[in-house]
Amino acid sequence: MSRSRFARRFADIVGAAPVEYRLAWRMTLAKDALLHSHKPLSQTAADVGYQSANPFSTASAAKVGRAPTQYQAQTLG
Repeated sequence: MSRSRFARRFADIVGAAPVEYRLAWRMTLAKDALLHSHKPLSQTAADVGYQSANPFSTASAAKVGRAPTQYQAQTLG
């Protein structure tokens, strides 16, 4: 199966393109880690597939609407 056909089929079944789905899944894992772990941000970023905290923070701000540290602080109160 070609990449483009796979992407179309995946989107038809899942409702999102593979790249979008992967980003959403990574952010779900990251949010859970931020709430239930005391790991440093750089370790959480690495655990969900980012090479460093900077791209992770940028992606988080774009997808979640705030930086990981802001998410953690607002959610934990």
